[in-house]
Amino acid sequence: LKAVILIGGPQKGKYARPHGLSRWRSAPPTPLCSTGTRFRPLSFEVPKPLFPVAGVPMVQHHIEACAKVPGMKEILLMGFYQPNEALSRFLVSAQQEFKVPIRYLQEYAALGTGGGIYHFRDQILSGGAEAFFVLNADVCSEFPLQEMLEFRQQHGDVHSFVILGTTANRTQALNYGCIVANVDTQEVQHYVEKPSTFVSEIINCGIYLFTPAIFQHIGEVFQRNQQELALEESSNGWQRAEVIRLEQDVFTALAGSGKLYVYKTDGFWSQIKSAGSAIYASRLYLNQYSKSHPERLAQNKPGGPVIRGNVYIHPTASIDSTAVLGPNVSIGEGVTVGAGVRVRESIVLHGASLHDHTCVLNTIVGWDSTIGRWARVEGTPSDPNPNDPYAKIDSETLFRDGRLTPSITILGCSVTIPAEVVILNSIVLPHKELSRSYKNQIIL
Repeated sequence: LKAVILIGGPQKGKYARPHGLSRWRSAPPTPLCSTGTRFRPLSFEVPKPLFPVAGVPMVQHHIEACAKVPGMKEILLMGFYQPNEALSRFLVSAQQEFKVPIRYLQEYAALGTGGGIYHFRDQILSGGAEAFFVLNADVCSEFPLQEMLEFRQQHGDVHSFVILGTTANRTQALNYGCIVANVDTQEVQHYVEKPSTFVSEIINCGIYLFTPAIFQHIGEVFQRNQQELALEESSNGWQRAEVIRLEQDVFTALAGSGKLYVYKTDGFWSQIKSAGSAIYASRLYLNQYSKSHPERLAQNKPGGPVIRGNVYIHPTASIDSTAVLGPNVSIGEGVTVGAGVRVRESIVLHGASLHDHTCVLNTIVGWDSTIGRWARVEGTPSDPNPNDPYAKIDSETLFRDGRLTPSITILGCSVTIPAEVVILNSIVLPHKELSRSYKNQIIL
């Protein structure tokens, strides 16, 4: 067994020319959203997969789940980040901790979810891999990988493929890949990526179990792309036959062929697309820690801070005994929390300093940022509807009707907030020294 974790890479916010317009004229550019951009300003400092969620890098949750599967021989991270010191250091420490070989394979360009694994198929299959998992890095989940293996043994043949699915409500299902499956066998009969009308409440979780046979199906898409590009003489050269999307190009064709199955999970699952969704993912993982990692959860102790609910505190953090933390709080390395501070539903990243009597709610406090005495930094949670068991987190657009959508407050790295000010529903870019209160603003 092997596992491939798709970590994507940095993309500038590109702009697409509206179809049929030779010039811009008065039409506004249409932003093409991409992995790194919705996670700004946090993705300026660290590759998104290394952003800490519930105290550990986002992708470490994936690696840990893969390493637990018996027979796991190698874990491959795949993306188009330039290899850097942070990524190299993380891979070395993860290898030592989880006792499994972990390598990073760098794509020369963004090749899509299918193009990347097809490009590196020899690396994936080396050593005679009989099956391999593919996991998207921007999801948080219980990762029922062992259950997917057992499900595949019970359903279909040894060459069948399994998608992890979960239930969404009818409205939100339109934002995901929708799966129609046979009720008895769970064979996928129909697959549509982000349909315009309701198709199914079962959605794709971005976690798959494949056998080497999948490369034959991806190869057919590759050849078809090449033929289509050869026919398009007007092609301006920027399309690539290697860009292949598993969801639209492969699953849509495989549905109804008897080779694709869905394993439905009742465990927690959420996407981590925006910085705001990282706080919700942190809550899901912290809840799981009570079973999987009780040692990571802070406890109320004499002379220690007041802990409410699930809280992670890095051992190097300095917390005043009169501070009140939680629920759903993650305190990073070397953080200083002063007297009378209140923190709730927030992530405080390493080196940050919260001076006495500050109040931090629904906020991500960036690396080495400072919040002055009696300041209040607050955001608006973007949680799913708590009364709907199938509700997912909405990927809110940054602006609605020309105004910033109220969401969590994000402070980039090395931001200084003065004493006695209020920062509400705002995004502050790195290295800013504020002088007054702000509400509903992006502070450039």
